[in-house]
Amino acid sequence: MEALIPVINKLQDVFNTVGADAIQLPQIVVLGTQSSGKSSVIESLVGRSFLPRGPGIVTRRPLVLQLVYSPKDSKEHRSAEEGTVNLEEWGKFLHTKDKIYTDFDQMRQEIERETDRMAGSNKGICPEPISLKIFSTRVVNLTLVDLPGITKVPIGDQPEDIENQIRNLIIKYISNPNSIILAVTAANTDMATSEAIKMSKEVDPDGRRTLAVVTKLDLMDAGTDAIDILCGRVIPVKLGIIGVVNRSQQDIIDNKSIGDALKDEATYLQRKYPTIATRNGTPHLAKTLNRLLMHHIRDCLPELKVRVNVMISQFQSLLNSYGEDVSDKSQTLLQIITKFASAYCSTIEGTARNIETTELCGGARICYIFHETFGRTLDSIHPLVGLTRMDILTAIRNATGPRPALFVPEVSFELLVKRQIRRLEDPSLRCVELVHEEMQRIVQHCGTEVQQEMLRFPRLHQRIVDVVTQLLRTRLPATNAMVENLVQIELAYINTKHPDFHREAALVSGLLKSTDSLMDEHSPVYRQKTPRPASSPHVPAITD
Repeated sequence: MEALIPVINKLQDVFNTVGADAIQLPQIVVLGTQSSGKSSVIESLVGRSFLPRGPGIVTRRPLVLQLVYSPKDSKEHRSAEEGTVNLEEWGKFLHTKDKIYTDFDQMRQEIERETDRMAGSNKGICPEPISLKIFSTRVVNLTLVDLPGITKVPIGDQPEDIENQIRNLIIKYISNPNSIILAVTAANTDMATSEAIKMSKEVDPDGRRTLAVVTKLDLMDAGTDAIDILCGRVIPVKLGIIGVVNRSQQDIIDNKSIGDALKDEATYLQRKYPTIATRNGTPHLAKTLNRLLMHHIRDCLPELKVRVNVMISQFQSLLNSYGEDVSDKSQTLLQIITKFASAYCSTIEGTARNIETTELCGGARICYIFHETFGRTLDSIHPLVGLTRMDILTAIRNATGPRPALFVPEVSFELLVKRQIRRLEDPSLRCVELVHEEMQRIVQHCGTEVQQEMLRFPRLHQRIVDVVTQLLRTRLPATNAMVENLVQIELAYINTKHPDFHREAALVSGLLKSTDSLMDEHSPVYRQKTPRPASSPHVPAITD
């Protein structure tokens, strides 16, 4: 049974280190109002003064305190390398790694320093816990969580909602169904209005996991006692109510040792409450907490074991998915880049492992863009759209200048053809844009192909995606320029030797035969008054 608490402590250290709270571990959560004697109770359990003290809120971060019983003949916790073989007691903070603290004043200073580092020096609070493990020959195995004292009014530079912040922090810890609530209340206050008892009842209405501690029994009004409270007649608590007598502020100023305070406590209880003295006091509280925690761990252990095994299985699978250890970073980097490039090429070639069945992607999409989208657009462009007969005839007449032409001028033909060829440029540039968008989509699609590496090296994968995307973006202007150059090449030289040209030559001749009649009908500017020479029936004579 005693071995259970160290096991839970190890789990707690692991979870605090990695910042995970997926599993709620059994622990004792200490809560109470400011000046209720909460810190004094914890120090009495340890037997040393090591907690920060002062006006206002001094506990501003949760303190996970693990008390480990370590007899002098124990080899489990004592080490010659650390110099703890002959020590009576020592402490270790989780955030300072293997540093050993033998001076409890230094522990207090480290708590204050670490609190200021995370919570600042303006009396604000921080939910990040501080983990302290104390090894001693005078303690029982316990795990306590000391929380900030409940307060109502902000002081100094504290935020206006400090009460809600502290309340939310306390509720977070005591809502853990595997926690034991240690509700600390001063005897010289009304037990019925105790904030600690009130908050514990919110999450534990039956009091099944609440233990009440009544402090300052020696400060009650003259002629009164706490016998009804300690016997549970005022407010019943399932786990019991234990009264303690702490050191007063004057005792602390006078450096009264906790050992002497425990002796005075025992004397006071025997004198004031002789019938229940053995069921109260700090030693009885320590034994009760130890027993309750062990039994609580035992009850929670089956479910805890199942959850731990499930998490081990999940994370083992995740660990296996990350692959082998990286021994050669350069080689691993080259392999990942090569795999990404292969996945990219496979997506284009249609040989990828995960082929989409809901939509076209990769090379198939590019093929569709070329043959369907771009092809249909080109087919829809009629070579004579935008050219009227008047445009053609006017271009032919203008190309002859002041001289009558015997044949159709080639200049007019090239002028009209180039005008139509330019209409192919915009659809071609749009095709380039669509292919560029699809190639960028392929980059994202490759993420599923190399998902294992993406999970293991997310920053590297994102960097690869950024570089490839930027590369595609930089090549877009060059590709557009190439398409524009292709159009310019076609414009620069009209190949009249092409078979299509000869097939359509007859149509041009037929068009010329109707030139005169059309010009006479539509344009008086070109109407001629004299008959044509017999040698040139198609060219009008120019008269005065």
